[in-house]
Amino acid sequence: MKFAIISAGEGSRLAQEGVQLPKPLVQLNGMAMIDRLIHIFAKNGAEQVVVIINNEVAQTKEHLALLKKVSEVPLEVIVKTTPSSMHSFYELSTYLKDDKFCLTTVDTIFREEEFSRFIEAFKASDKDGLMAVTDYIDDEKPLYISTDEELHITGFHDARTPDCRYISGGIYCLTPKSIDTLQRCMENGMSRMRNFQRQLVADGLHLGAYPFSKILDVDHASDIEKAEAFLIGKDN
Repeated sequence: MKFAIISAGEGSRLAQEGVQLPKPLVQLNGMAMIDRLIHIFAKNGAEQVVVIINNEVAQTKEHLALLKKVSEVPLEVIVKTTPSSMHSFYELSTYLKDDKFCLTTVDTIFREEEFSRFIEAFKASDKDGLMAVTDYIDDEKPLYISTDEELHITGFHDARTPDCRYISGGIYCLTPKSIDTLQRCMENGMSRMRNFQRQLVADGLHLGAYPFSKILDVDHASDIEKAEAFLIGKDN
């Protein structure tokens, strides 16, 4: 199983708030966010990790060039500036079309033990996808997820509906069927990951929701301290 990281954003909000490191290299308890993800993926049996970064930040390119030489798992780095996360996913998809894979963004913060259970559940599943979800909402524009009683996903929504208990956690375990949907989304000019997810449902893919207790994103300088506290169990 392969793992993929979207890390092509500029992290402009962090920079505006005084964070000097580019987002992938922001330290959480002494480890760069991108290094942390790659290490966790390796521990969960990744046969390869594919990363896309933009072509604007030399520091990130240099870091990954060095990391590629010593990485504990085969590492493929795509250097390309893209207009959206969905375009980044499209660039990654060449490497992901042959088997099950897990995709996330570089600043997605979760508990390792929950992630490991999530990956094992997906490996054992016959679903077309398993999406990480959480009822912890700390997002400026959350993507709400409606489910049935068996946690089959029935829709993705910009506003909460009565059957929305969870929001998207931004960690996607998918099969190659999703690449066909992605291709059609690109051909139709779509550019947002949430519209891609809606199209998965429209195309009839069987998607399940997998609850995490909490998932955080690092979008602002204040999120760094919050994420560090969460990772060492002091978030309460």
